[in-house]
Amino acid sequence: MPRYKLTVEYDGRPYVGWQRQKNGLSVQEVIETAAHKLCGERPTLFGAGRTDAGVHATGQVAHIDLPKDYGGETVRDALNAHMRDERVAIIEAEEVGADFDARFSARRRWYLYRIFNRRAPAAILSGQVWWVSRDLDIEAMHEAAQVLVGTHDFNTFRSTHCQAKNPIRTLEKLDVTKGPGDEVHIVAMAQSFLHNQIRSFAGTLKLVGERRWTSADVRDALDARDRTACGPVAPPDGLYLTAVDYTGEPKRTLPPYDAASSSVLPDAD
Repeated sequence: MPRYKLTVEYDGRPYVGWQRQKNGLSVQEVIETAAHKLCGERPTLFGAGRTDAGVHATGQVAHIDLPKDYGGETVRDALNAHMRDERVAIIEAEEVGADFDARFSARRRWYLYRIFNRRAPAAILSGQVWWVSRDLDIEAMHEAAQVLVGTHDFNTFRSTHCQAKNPIRTLEKLDVTKGPGDEVHIVAMAQSFLHNQIRSFAGTLKLVGERRWTSADVRDALDARDRTACGPVAPPDGLYLTAVDYTGEPKRTLPPYDAASSSVLPDAD
C-alpha cells in the first residue's frame, strides 16, 4: 500500500482538535472521511502533532496508507474536493517510503504564537490571535524567553493532564519579535513539546511584557518544577503549527513563514 505524506493547513476553530474524539468533529476525522470517499476503504491518518481544539496549522504533516498508487497531485486534489465544505486543506501530497512516520520520524517542530497588541479589540482577527490590550515590552519578553531555551524539566509549563512520562525537553528556539502591524510573534522550535507547553510559555511571557514579571521570575518558575508556579495559559486562538522538519531535509534556521506577509485565516462561518 503506497504511503503518502500530507502537508495540511487548517483553521482549528470549528474542530475539537487534531485527534479523532467522541465529543465532536476533529481534523483527523475530516481527512479520513475524505480518504474513504476517495478509495472506498477507511485508512487511518497519523499526524506529527496533536493540536488542541482551536489551535491552527499552516504546516501540519501527516501520513496515510492508501490501497493504490494515485499519484500525489491526485491525492491532494481529490481530498480537497471531498473537503470543500471544511476549513481544512491539503497543501501537498507526496508518496514516501514505508519507513516514513509523520510523528516518529520528525526531528523538529515549529510553532508560532500570534499576540495582537493594541488597545482596541481584534475584530477581523478574532479567533486567530490573542488580543492583549496593554502595551508589551517585546525586548523584555525575548530576554526572558532565553531563560527557557535549552534542556530543562518543564513540569511547570505543562498541563496537569499531560500524558508524557518525562517532563524533560530540549527547547532549541524561543524568540519573541515584532510581527506585522500590531502583532507580537513568539516562535518556538523543538523536537517535541509537552501538552500546553507553548501556550504556557506565551501566558508567562505576557506577564513579562506587561512588566509584572522579570526574567528572574521566569527562572524561578522554571526551577520550581511546579504547575502552580506558571503564568496563565494563553488561549488556543493564537497558536499555529507552522512546520515539521525531518531527517534528510536541509536544516531550517529561520521560521517557516514570512512575518512581513503573514497569512490571515478567513473568518469562521
